[in-house]
Amino acid sequence: MTPLSILDLAPVLKGGTVAQTFANSVDLAQHGEVWGYGRLWLAEHHNMPGIASAATSLVIGQIAAATKTIRVGAGGVMLPNHSPIVVAEQFGTLETLYPGRIDLGLGRAPGADQPTARALRRHGDTDVNAFPRDVVELQHYFREPEPGQRVRAVPGAGLHVPIWILGSSLFGAQLAAALGLPYAFASHFAPAALMQAIEVYRMSFEPSDQLDAPYVMLGVNVFAADTDEQARLLRSSQEQAILSHETEPLDPPVADFMASVDPAARQHIDHMMECSATGSPKVVKRWLTDFIVRTGADEIMVQSQIYDHDARLRSYEILAEVWGMTASEREFHAKGPAIERDKI
Repeated sequence: MTPLSILDLAPVLKGGTVAQTFANSVDLAQHGEVWGYGRLWLAEHHNMPGIASAATSLVIGQIAAATKTIRVGAGGVMLPNHSPIVVAEQFGTLETLYPGRIDLGLGRAPGADQPTARALRRHGDTDVNAFPRDVVELQHYFREPEPGQRVRAVPGAGLHVPIWILGSSLFGAQLAAALGLPYAFASHFAPAALMQAIEVYRMSFEPSDQLDAPYVMLGVNVFAADTDEQARLLRSSQEQAILSHETEPLDPPVADFMASVDPAARQHIDHMMECSATGSPKVVKRWLTDFIVRTGADEIMVQSQIYDHDARLRSYEILAEVWGMTASEREFHAKGPAIERDKI
């Protein structure tokens, strides 16, 4: 079976606290580890009261400390916001503390609105080649130091932290292919270029020291419950979040929410959630199986913005049950797709 992983957007619940969010994230990771999910990633967002993972590397460290085998990583760090050497030091530290369990996904969006982006970067680099240059520089810091190298990441040098390229357009697909890196596509909220991006990546892929062959991970939304009606109710929290642009804490579910939405907003929500499995166990398994057949995904990363924490856990548990998670799949995830460290 195609391996499954978890994308945790660290949702702040309406009426809840950020501390509660972090506790829920730890609990989700611990359960996901037992159920056989191979990774749990967190994403960098800023100035969004509904998402608590702004200090992404710190939350990753907290999750890794509370688990034993599941890989933990960034999906992703928005590299234009940071100096590559600082990212190398942060993830070199994580890799030193939790060896063989840290992933570093990189994106080129700011993860924020424009005023916040200016506050983060101060002097934004608008050069289209800035992101590729920063990725290559970051790779350099993770390699064995060269003789006479004056600037090193300490810790970080020689640790070969696995790097992924994230994207929702052809740009990321082309860069991942050119650098020979695994590619994660954000189809859970931006499905428009999905099939074209996969094709571009696979057709253009150049093998590298990190990866011999293309490796595609696709994001999907899953809302699984005992009945289709319960699943549709759970999904309504994410539908509300789309209309608020994730700027507010996650709302409780509302029965028949889409019936109250005007046609333009309904179309927007339907488009963003096109890659979503919603329903009872059989419905969810059938949808995900068809999606994998259509895309040829090597791995699926599951995102579930569900208000009630127990219902969220149950959704991931149902998926693990119908997917037949096994110890062998957990072992696969512990290694990652192609982090062939003996080759690097």
